[in-house]
Amino acid sequence: MAEYVFKLVLIGAAAVGKTSLLHRFVQNKFSEKYELTIGVDFLAKTVELDQGVARLTIWDIGGQERFKFMRNRFYDGAMGALLVFDLTRNQTYKEIRKWLEEFRQFAGNNIPFVLIGNKADLVEDIGEIIEKSEAQEFAEKENSIFIETSAKTGENVEDAFIQLVRKMMNR
Repeated sequence: MAEYVFKLVLIGAAAVGKTSLLHRFVQNKFSEKYELTIGVDFLAKTVELDQGVARLTIWDIGGQERFKFMRNRFYDGAMGALLVFDLTRNQTYKEIRKWLEEFRQFAGNNIPFVLIGNKADLVEDIGEIIEKSEAQEFAEKENSIFIETSAKTGENVEDAFIQLVRKMMNR
């Protein structure tokens, strides 16, 4: 069975749920309290798929503007990205292009990514803020896919990571 070692990054604006997605995927845990990621944090997980075993190092990169000067170092060697926005905050979706541009500038143009609209569990109470079809079109145009997740309930979290791992394996 083939073995892969991948570094992937979680990127997007502050407070979109990157850390929560990481902890849900790796430890199957969710915490209600928000903790600011200072610079970068990372966890590891091994996943077994039909194509082989992938050892993942997942870097959770702080989304605050004040960390921008150090982010470029964290992109180095990344082989995939989860580009995350908050389904309940339109501004975080508007910033997605900027995040993708920054990622490509430092990691390379042909690195696969998956676009994630997180906090799907809140959409029912708050209402649809991001046009789903718009996010899907953007992802398709950029040769990717769009997945709505909820780190709180676990909905589609594993699927989002696995889709990215498959894209990296197929490169």
